[in-house]
Amino acid sequence: MAQETSGAGGAGCAVVITGASTGIGRECALYLDRRGYRVFAGVRREEDGAALRAAASERLIPLLIDVTKKEQIDEAARLVGEALGDTPLTGLVNNAGIGIAGPMEYIAIDDVRLQFEVNFFGPIVVTQAFLPLLRRGLGRIVNIGSAGGRFTAPFMAPYCASKSALRALTEAQRMELRPWGIWACLIEPGAIKTPIWDKGEATTRQIRGRLEGDARERYVTSIDALSRGLPKFAKFAIPPERVARRVEHALSARRPKTNYLVGPDAYALALLRWLLPQRAFEWALRKPMEFL
Repeated sequence: MAQETSGAGGAGCAVVITGASTGIGRECALYLDRRGYRVFAGVRREEDGAALRAAASERLIPLLIDVTKKEQIDEAARLVGEALGDTPLTGLVNNAGIGIAGPMEYIAIDDVRLQFEVNFFGPIVVTQAFLPLLRRGLGRIVNIGSAGGRFTAPFMAPYCASKSALRALTEAQRMELRPWGIWACLIEPGAIKTPIWDKGEATTRQIRGRLEGDARERYVTSIDALSRGLPKFAKFAIPPERVARRVEHALSARRPKTNYLVGPDAYALALLRWLLPQRAFEWALRKPMEFL
């Protein structure tokens, strides 16, 4: 359900984006910069900020933001506040995220904790730090989730669980902050043409490398099937600019949506999830990957 609020966008509007070094975050930063926004782009390394700055206008300002480090987040919020003065912050885009994969029977619990530290706790801490600036002008919170937050793929439980938690967080933020006119929404992309696909084979090799003895015997065949299937999924990946356009709509529309599915695979899987019983849907997820 859409909600009419005081949307604004373009020239003079300020937005903070985390995880802007590569992929969706980088494309969002450059796209909004081209659209006239004043972009504060969160990166983890100074060289990433310099590369982003070289590709953008003088309006774009890189910020060092590691979403697992509260002191760095607080410092970034202070710098943005100083740069804006009395000007409100139009939007906050929580994009920073990682993906950890593996069979839940053997995956290290510390890896699962790291997954949630970045994908779930990070957006909480970042939003808390920037909310005072958002309150000045009825700003928007845009969380970058995933179609995987609606359904779980084999070997992707940590990632999908973190995105499902982000979905719940977004709903709570939207309801809790509504009295102050602050809208929160979730972008749910499917396969996107980003460097993650270049890392697909490396990821499956890493998973195989962690499996020894009985674990390797039990799961290596399925992991190999996953590796062969990744290039097929990549064929359906769409340009990250499609996500950036949805982000701008979420930031500027008078009636922003609560959720934005992005990509044909995201829509197709959402439809299947609605049509099929749970067992049939899980079979449909497993079959293309030739699981035993």
